[in-house]
Amino acid sequence: MRVPLKRPSMGETMANLSRRSVLAASGAAWALPGMARADTVKPRLTVISQWSAGSDGAAITALGKLFEQNGGIWQHNPVPGFTTEMMNKLRAEIMSGDPPAASQLKGPEIAAWSKIAPTVDLDDAVAAAGYEKFVAPELAALHKPYGHWIALPLQLYRINTLFASKKAMDKVGATKLPATWAEFNALAAKMQAAGIIPLANGGIRWDDGMKWEIALNGISPAAYRKAVMQLDAGTLMGPEVLAAFEQTRKLADWMNPSIAAQSWSVQVAPFIRGELGMVLMGGWAQGNIINGGFTFADFMSGPAPQDNGKAAYIMNADAFILWKQKAPDLQAGQLLFAKLVMELSTQEMYSHITGSIPVRTDADLSGQGWSDAQRSSAQGLKDAVKENQVVLSLAHNMAQPNQITAAMIDVLTEFVHNKDLKPKEAQQRLADAIDSAR
Repeated sequence: MRVPLKRPSMGETMANLSRRSVLAASGAAWALPGMARADTVKPRLTVISQWSAGSDGAAITALGKLFEQNGGIWQHNPVPGFTTEMMNKLRAEIMSGDPPAASQLKGPEIAAWSKIAPTVDLDDAVAAAGYEKFVAPELAALHKPYGHWIALPLQLYRINTLFASKKAMDKVGATKLPATWAEFNALAAKMQAAGIIPLANGGIRWDDGMKWEIALNGISPAAYRKAVMQLDAGTLMGPEVLAAFEQTRKLADWMNPSIAAQSWSVQVAPFIRGELGMVLMGGWAQGNIINGGFTFADFMSGPAPQDNGKAAYIMNADAFILWKQKAPDLQAGQLLFAKLVMELSTQEMYSHITGSIPVRTDADLSGQGWSDAQRSSAQGLKDAVKENQVVLSLAHNMAQPNQITAAMIDVLTEFVHNKDLKPKEAQQRLADAIDSAR
């Protein structure tokens, strides 16, 4: 049941956010000793994230402009690449005693990193905004790991989403997306026979690892939960994980062999032209396609293959953690930033750009500007919750701490690119890598 929320429009938010509204949203204090009065300094925010290009870069830039239009100074320092690179930069700044006011962080890393440096207690701000009632309990738990809100989720993605080029589908006479891996493989073979590269892929580490997690979830979400999220030794060496490696080998064989270490987004144009048939990617693929100047008529999208016929959802949620600051302008910037991130209008703006769905459950995706893919993602999440088939993404640092994630992704990336590595051997290497990383 949707809870009505009286809120300003985006224009009103950007034009009329006064110092009084900032203070009201933040509560009387924010668990920050010596908190500066928001009307005595110009809010400033230093930010670290991975986002610099494509729809992610466009969205974080729009968020920065919104912050500036509400009176703040936005200082974003992107660190492109795998999450590890961004975390190395964050660690260096924390160790030097100068952490950013806010940084991108997600999943178990929120709890782990909060032990390294002091974080801002956001309880008063969250309570004043009534934010928690609009956040799924599973997500709330990740962002308040020790009972207090220390990070704010901004957007959600379904990782296991399949996109298909309309021109490629027309060329092989296909009218609907494959529902199972057997149907996917049959369609891919048809595309290959027609001179189409069946699957677009870049070759960046998370991209390679994500193919395996989509395969495993499509075979058995229950096995995914036990193997990836619980690291159950028996399941890791079980038949479902082996089947996921075997399906991933098929996926690797469908990919363009000349692509290596590039973002998949370089293939958007040939995908739309029908030279590449399908994309297995999170919802941000929609943002890349639309930002490339193409339209919703150019592609089809929906859930990736699911062999058990029930809705399943690999969740990826982006969030910001706030680090305690002594400078009054940074403290004021954190107040303003927290208020903006929790606003429904901000989350809608962000999701319109990236192709995600808002974290807030009161978002209405029935109106203009939302795609069928986003509506499918939102409905898929609700259905997967009912089926107990919601799991957390490995490749996007939701399922495990970074050191375990990195060890697993190393094995998965090698498997995708080394055809001499057999599925059974790769399965054993994955289990061994997890044991070494624990």
